[in-house]
Amino acid sequence: MNCRMPPTQAESVIKNIIREIGQECAAHGEIVSETLVAFMVKAVVLDPSNGFNTDRTLLKGDVQKLVKLCVTRLLDTKNPSLDTIKMQVYFDMNYTSREEFLEEHHRVVESRLSSVSREITDSRACVREELESLYRKIVSYVLLRSGLGSPTDIKTVREATAALQSVFPQAELGTFLTLSKKDKERQLKELTMIVTGIRLFNRDCGKGGESIDDLPAILQEAIPATTQHIDSQLEVVQDQAYRYTAILEKVAKNPLLSGELQPYMLKEALYNVRQYEIFLQIILSDVITCAQEVELMIKQLGAQLEQLKFTVKSKTAVPTSQVLPIFIALSNLWTSFQDETVLISILSNLTIHLEPFLGTHELFFPEKVMQALLDGVTVKTDVCRMKEHIEERVNVADFRKLEWLFPETTANFDKLVIQYRGFCAYTFATTDVLLPGNPAIGILKYEEKYYTFNTRDAAYSFAENPENYIDKIREKAKKNAELIQLLQLHQQFETLIPYSQANLRRKVTHSVQTDLSHMRRENCSQVYPSKDASTQSMREGSSRVPRPQIYIAGFRGGHTKTTYGVKVNLTRAVDET
Repeated sequence: MNCRMPPTQAESVIKNIIREIGQECAAHGEIVSETLVAFMVKAVVLDPSNGFNTDRTLLKGDVQKLVKLCVTRLLDTKNPSLDTIKMQVYFDMNYTSREEFLEEHHRVVESRLSSVSREITDSRACVREELESLYRKIVSYVLLRSGLGSPTDIKTVREATAALQSVFPQAELGTFLTLSKKDKERQLKELTMIVTGIRLFNRDCGKGGESIDDLPAILQEAIPATTQHIDSQLEVVQDQAYRYTAILEKVAKNPLLSGELQPYMLKEALYNVRQYEIFLQIILSDVITCAQEVELMIKQLGAQLEQLKFTVKSKTAVPTSQVLPIFIALSNLWTSFQDETVLISILSNLTIHLEPFLGTHELFFPEKVMQALLDGVTVKTDVCRMKEHIEERVNVADFRKLEWLFPETTANFDKLVIQYRGFCAYTFATTDVLLPGNPAIGILKYEEKYYTFNTRDAAYSFAENPENYIDKIREKAKKNAELIQLLQLHQQFETLIPYSQANLRRKVTHSVQTDLSHMRRENCSQVYPSKDASTQSMREGSSRVPRPQIYIAGFRGGHTKTTYGVKVNLTRAVDET
């Protein structure tokens, strides 16, 4: 029977399978998300050793077998492969672009303000008491929207009221009430910006604003702290990757070691740390973007405050047309500072939550075992390997039909999206080892895709028969489904699974970046190798005792009405500074 089910029927079957697997796991005390189950269904179906035929409809026996295999794998919690899949699902469900993170944060803020806004815009106040109450509500709205102090703090309320009265006295409420709902909302937002600008200016002049957090100063401490935390994590995980790589190479040279070593477990452990490294690099790239934005914004803030001081200096009355635009610009800039604070909090939170997915390394490869395996082995860093072959380059004259790209002859060389996330295609195809390719050797352009290699020999071997190695990598990904995400092979497997519900990209929430869109991100393709030294971004060179760095993560909220904040302690240990 070679016909396929109609899509709706297939989706219904897969939904039922996912539900059944979830219930089975729960009965054994393991709570799994639908997304994780969907990913596992895909993994089990793809693995040729399980004997599923993706071209035919699942029969009743197939379904039972599929459920059993998925449940077994999901309950095998001491497994690097499962850890990696869980890590990928977590990251896919919780990571997106800067723009989308901020869009969602702004949506949350707007939804929280909607009831206060509605009370003001729907008001039919007439008598004095009602008008006074409405004015107080507007002050509360302004404070809530600006995020500069609490509407229950008397001193803050007085300060905000004074600032509001200077541009919108209570006598103007009558005119405000005649406006349309849309115009009222627009005026409320504008008033918020003006009051925010006034309060920020007063704070700078030392005439109030005690309840306003010094966001530029907080960010100048939070960003280096976050960067250092990620750097230290990267250092540890890269060291693990280098050690696993060295042991796998040792096993490849001495097949007798294979029996006692379970090299497949070593490979899965290597994939686990490499995936973690990739995610940390993506987060670090975003943190560095935050650092660059904040640096620019601090300069803009200083310039705007100076301009305001100059405008109001020695003048008894300043035309509002001159100062209001500056107050609004100040407010917009402060919103950007708030945005960066939220982003740093989210990125710190993500980093913290990725750590548990490295749990099985100590279990299988404790330090004693690792030291024994590393006996007589030289552990090389990625950079060290690159330096060994730094002078090697592909000779274009050796290839008549293939196109090779080099930095000096290719525009936007560093922007090219490299296949397999920049890992050497030949090395992985032949040894299962993930080593970053070196673009300086030459990037092979083959059927509109780009490939890098860690040695010239590897480049030449791959170029002899690219399809052979591409097929080998595809087959490896079928056996270890975590490689689909790790090496960004989604497009190669889209057509193999007829059941859309088993496709992870369709399972993620609306705000989560799709695999296809994040394949276009610069920070995903490792065109340039990771440095041996840790990344520097707004790092202080002093050697003082570290200041406590504790931030609240989780401001963004989620799908529940209640947002839970998580305290994140990013304080560096004294001996690490």
